[in-house]
Amino acid sequence: MKLSVCIHQFFEQYLPRIKGCGTNTTKSYRDAFSLFLPFARDTLGTPIDSLQVEQLTPELIVNFLGWLEKERENGARTRNHRLAALKSLAKMILYMHPNKREVAERILDIPKKRYHKNIIGFLYQEEILAVLDSVDLTSAQGFRDYTILHLLFDSGARASEVATLDLDFFDPQKKTLAILGKGGRFRMINLWPKTTDLLCQYIKKYRIIQHTLYRNRLFPNQQGKEFTRHGIYRLCRKYLEKVLPVKRLQDINPAHSFRHSCAVNMLLAGHPISDIKNRLGHESVNSTMVYLHLDLGHRQQIQKKFITYTQSLTNQDDKIDELIDWKNKEEILNWLDSL
Repeated sequence: MKLSVCIHQFFEQYLPRIKGCGTNTTKSYRDAFSLFLPFARDTLGTPIDSLQVEQLTPELIVNFLGWLEKERENGARTRNHRLAALKSLAKMILYMHPNKREVAERILDIPKKRYHKNIIGFLYQEEILAVLDSVDLTSAQGFRDYTILHLLFDSGARASEVATLDLDFFDPQKKTLAILGKGGRFRMINLWPKTTDLLCQYIKKYRIIQHTLYRNRLFPNQQGKEFTRHGIYRLCRKYLEKVLPVKRLQDINPAHSFRHSCAVNMLLAGHPISDIKNRLGHESVNSTMVYLHLDLGHRQQIQKKFITYTQSLTNQDDKIDELIDWKNKEEILNWLDSL
């Protein structure tokens, strides 16, 4: 049986119709096979159109994974992502072509490679405030950026999820936001009053509409087109670089650090791990459990530092009084007492 036939079935039937995979997953798997097929052709000396399913041996796949690490200098995480694509194809073969069960099972038996996981990089409360304070609120772009940063911290949404938000996902009356996450799954979250106010002001006064194709997007970019996750990443990095030292930036992902900060903030506030899981849109609670491994023993020290910092900002900058929800001293103390 030709491998090309299986791959067509994989991308045209299995992923979209049976698995219901999203665009990002499909693109990731496409990239994996764009690398694997030429490697198999060169290794086996067989044209891509003539490759057979039976030639998908563990030896070939392991050599491919080694080539990724040696020649392309990919890390173990990327290596495992490429292996996941091949294993997904094996699952389809097992399901749609049971006569090739032996080939599929041998691929599924290939283990993932272990690797050192980086420490979760999150922003402390004083760093969040410093980042927000670095935004120039006198321009429409600055107000948009401020709103996005505030929303990232409040919602814990991924950069790709914020980039694809539509206007009708936001309900200002109920102060809720629907987020379309991985696997095409929606989740509904409650927003802070300040986040709701910022979104309302942004939509009313600062939102740019130029292209009818993107008229429903909540956050169009400078050209009035769709924001991308890379655009969100660059936006976050721009403001983080203003307030954080270079060494600190090496420990965090610019956009994902707000997501991690949301989770840590909820953990400090005493929310159950299930609430954190639902807000972040994790499919499994195992993904959320990693936050329980953080050393949060100095919580009271962090809280006191946060109070001191916010009070100094409040006294020195009227802009903070007007545009940050945490400025009200009694509200800050009541919130911190609940942690």
